[in-house]
Order: sequence, then C-alpha cells, then structure tokens
Amino acid sequence: MGEIRVGTCSWTDKALVSSGWYPASHRDAEGRLRHYATQFPVAEVDSTYYGLPSARNSLLWTDRTPEDFRFDVKAFSLLTGHPTRPEALPAALRPALARQRGRTDIDPGLLDDVWDRYSAALEPLRASGRLGTLVFQFPRRLVPGRPAVEFLRRCRERAAGWPMAVEFRHPGWWREEQVDATTALLTELDTAAVAVDMVQTLPASVPPVVRVTTPELALVRFHGRNSAWGTGTKEERFRHSYTPEELSEWTPRVHEMAEQAREVHVLFNNCCGDAAVRAAQSMRHLLGLS
Repeated sequence: MGEIRVGTCSWTDKALVSSGWYPASHRDAEGRLRHYATQFPVAEVDSTYYGLPSARNSLLWTDRTPEDFRFDVKAFSLLTGHPTRPEALPAALRPALARQRGRTDIDPGLLDDVWDRYSAALEPLRASGRLGTLVFQFPRRLVPGRPAVEFLRRCRERAAGWPMAVEFRHPGWWREEQVDATTALLTELDTAAVAVDMVQTLPASVPPVVRVTTPELALVRFHGRNSAWGTGTKEERFRHSYTPEELSEWTPRVHEMAEQAREVHVLFNNCCGDAAVRAAQSMRHLLGLS
C-alpha cells in the first residue's frame, strides 16, 4: 500500500490567510509555511503558474519544511499553452513573447528558454527531495487529437527526467470512448494522470475518472462542486464546503490508487476561507490518517 498524503493547493491564498486558520504567531511567510507543514505533509505551489519561480524560494521552502514534506509545483502558464502576461517573463524574454502575437502555437525556442529558467529555479527543491511532481494543467482548448498528443510529447521531452502529472480541463480526454487511449498515452509518457472532483452538471465538467499511469505517484485535485465553475469569478468557481458524504465517495478510490502507486497526493483547491484546510483535515480522518 502506497503512502497517502493529503493537503491543499495553496498555503498562501489570501482567503486562507485572512480566515484566522493561522495562529497569530505564525502570520509571516516563514511562520505560515512552518505551521502548515505541522498540519499536512504535502502542498501545491500555485504561484509558479502565474510567474516563474526563483531558486531563492526553493531554498526557503526546503529550509522551512521537514525532510519528508512534498511540494507539487504547478507548471508555468506559457509551458501549458495558457495566455501569459509579458510581465510574467524576465525582461530579456518579453520581446520573444511579443513576436508570438497572432500565432496559434508558441515558438519552441522560447519555450525551451522558459523551461530552462523554470527548472533551474526548482532544482534546489528537487535536490532536497521535497519535490513531489510538476503539475501541468492544460487549458480546455487542448482537445483530444493528434496536435494535442504531439504537444504533450514535446512537453514531456522538455521535462525529461522530472516527475510530471497532467490535468486535462477538456472533458473529452476522460469520456468513455477516449479513456483507454488517454490512459495508454500517459502511461507511455511516464506521466501521472490527475483525477479531479468537480461539479458534474456542466458541459465543461471533467468526469471523476481514476487511472494510475505511473507507479511512482497518483494525484487527485478537489475543485469543489460549484455550478459557477464555467462562468463565475474565482471565488464563485471554487466556493464549496465538502460534506463527509461527498468526501467518502473518494475514500475507496484513493485506497485503490494507493494499491498501485508508491505515493498518492490528495489536494484541495476549494480555496475560499479555510474551506480547503477543513476539507483536507476531514479527508485525513476518513482515510484513517489522523
């Protein structure tokens, strides 16, 4: 049976910080992470989607957590095909991004430069053993088909030697007629499939399919079950308080994943107030971890 780690998709979310969950003596950046690491053994780094990480932060995260702590790190937006603000790039790379306007794909050379900076900044985290995986969350416009498969292969080649997990936002990847092909592709690429929990009443709803595609890691991300997922603000999309009954639906699935993978990471992204940490604590109890 693999080790099950439960945590949240951010420990720095403004709503969490203002919720009162952190003790008054642990409100600064160092104190928050040190306190979080006493409560949970894994966290997702969300900020690296919006801007490139720094080696300094990697060293600080390592220094402020126990040796057995894990960070799952979101891939930078440009690497996954999302729109990216020029200010998110170092000044030297902004002209190259400006030249991409109007193109349907990004110059591979620019992506290589971005990857080199991204991976170099995370190397201290990997060297310390704190890195769980890199999480590549792809946009809904990445639909199943040959161009998407080729893009995935290029992403994996760029990240060769690094642990990698993929979350698809287009539901077609996990529909019945496609699920076996998606599973086979991710297995071939030695990339973990991210299972998701979300509202299931919308055209954009991704089915809660569980497939273990690498023996090292399986990953579940809980986005909440708010019907505003496709149209609302960030706060509206992720506002949800999980009930014990909703979480219990996943306990046999998580145990099944742990039978096939060395580690299972269960991360909560319902980031409104302290809803994510409360759900994570409830899930740990239901899984018999606390």
